[in-house]
Amino acid sequence: MNNCKPFFKKTDRIISKRAICLFLLLLFALPIGAFSGIAHGENIIKIGLPEEPKTLNVWSATDVWSNRVLNQLLQPLYIREPKSLKLIPWLAVEDPVYDPDTLSYTIKLKDLKWSDGSSFTSEDVVFTGRIIRTFRVPRFIGNWNFIKRIEAPDKRTVRFFLKEPKALFLSRTLTTPMVQKKEWAPICTAARKAEKPLSALLGKKVEQPVSSGPFVLAKWEKGKQLLLERNRRFFGTGKEVSGFKLGPYVDGIRFIFMGNTDIAVLGLFTGSIDMFWWGLEENYIHDLDSHKNIRVFVNPKSALYYMGFNVRKKPFNDMSFRKAIALSIDKPFIIKRIIQGYAALSNSIIPSGNTFWYDPNVTTYGETLSREERIRKAYKLLRESDYTWEIPPVNPEGEVVKGEGIRYPDGNPMQTFTILTPPAEYDPRRAMVGNMIQQWLKMLGIPVVANSSPLKHILKKVKKEHDFDCVVLGYGNLSLDPDYLRNFFISKNNKPNGWNTSGYSNPQFDRIAEDSADALDVNKRRQLIWKMQNMIMNALPWIPLYSPKVVEGVRQDRFTGWVQMLGGVGNRWSFCCVKPK
Repeated sequence: MNNCKPFFKKTDRIISKRAICLFLLLLFALPIGAFSGIAHGENIIKIGLPEEPKTLNVWSATDVWSNRVLNQLLQPLYIREPKSLKLIPWLAVEDPVYDPDTLSYTIKLKDLKWSDGSSFTSEDVVFTGRIIRTFRVPRFIGNWNFIKRIEAPDKRTVRFFLKEPKALFLSRTLTTPMVQKKEWAPICTAARKAEKPLSALLGKKVEQPVSSGPFVLAKWEKGKQLLLERNRRFFGTGKEVSGFKLGPYVDGIRFIFMGNTDIAVLGLFTGSIDMFWWGLEENYIHDLDSHKNIRVFVNPKSALYYMGFNVRKKPFNDMSFRKAIALSIDKPFIIKRIIQGYAALSNSIIPSGNTFWYDPNVTTYGETLSREERIRKAYKLLRESDYTWEIPPVNPEGEVVKGEGIRYPDGNPMQTFTILTPPAEYDPRRAMVGNMIQQWLKMLGIPVVANSSPLKHILKKVKKEHDFDCVVLGYGNLSLDPDYLRNFFISKNNKPNGWNTSGYSNPQFDRIAEDSADALDVNKRRQLIWKMQNMIMNALPWIPLYSPKVVEGVRQDRFTGWVQMLGGVGNRWSFCCVKPK
């Protein structure tokens, strides 16, 4: 127990007696052998989840916990390779073949079996698309709307005809999980006869999904655990894909529903779980990392936290004012002091970990400047734009002082504006970032107050009503396809509940954004995406702040072979490659 002592003594958030009791209750509530991993000769890896999956119906599975299980069962035609993040064939044999004359893509399929022994064919692919398009399944329809028709010339060939060129076809349509026609045809027939067909489809309780993945569902004890067993018909077993020889090499995965992080961390210390599949907070990391049998993995994440402006109103409709704020914000301070180093500094709307699409040459604002240099540069920019002060932040002798009473170029005093942030109990980082920005701006004599509000209230003000000044918000899980850059800033999305919350409008950006959505040549599309990033970073409707890293704790005394990639070690590749130690 010596290795556990620092954890109980030093951690800022001490594990409560209640958490320990809950952990013991969980431990004894599970059947004998649930934690052992060697009962009946099994090599079962035990994964702690904070919450239980909501459903195994792929069409209604919008929660992360359901999809973490379903990703081990239902597979797409193409997936991301872990190092380059390039799309590679998975259920498909090779890259899709494009015919510009017919605006079609032809895909050859692997000869493989579903977990029930029946063959996976092109009819399953056609049927998957038919479900999405017929029922207009909300999760997927946006990535299938532009499909004109789908044909199956033979059992191993499927051909997609597009209504118009769409880059999302490759990155989103072809990464949709495929379902078995034999399983879903009777369900769909019954749903179509219902008064509300979509509701009937989404509400269908799926007890035993037929799998094309590395695992199959063995048992689900509601409120306790879910067991997956190795799929002995998995097409990848023994094959080398992108330099990885695939298993799975474990007999199964046992997902254990932990309830909270305290219980999960205790489980890692005692060896009751092999991995906690959720990001760890800083106050747990040091003690976990010092434990001889625990390894802490730190990986980049496709996420963005930013300060957004309402450019529909003064003073945020002035680009010079937005740039002065950008100069005032000390991102390295935020990363080092507030995030404790567990984040990457963001200079673009696309996270730097998404290496193919991220432009490393975008405009930056004062990264290497000291606090006084930031104030001087921001003051100079505002003064050149005809702002004045009662007491300027830089006096006639060139000394930095506390500024007061900033006035607009028309001479009117600037009224106090508000930086909205989520409350500290929801996200202490963002609340603290808002407070720091408030202090930095006050040094310039800018009247501002940081105000924490419930997230639901903020989203209503920002997205629906457009009734806000500026806000610190974030996206914790951005798609690897950068089409969100178009959606966030294109003029047509500047509407109530639209994605363009800032009100940014630029016809040139709109044209390039639409071209990027239609560009089928990936290199041409990247050039357009880079142009869009530069336009946004020059206009600054948002100031990107940081991309948090995902920190995961894993026992290293029973299993080895975790695969690191953007988003962490919890991924398809890891569960195909992890081996008993």
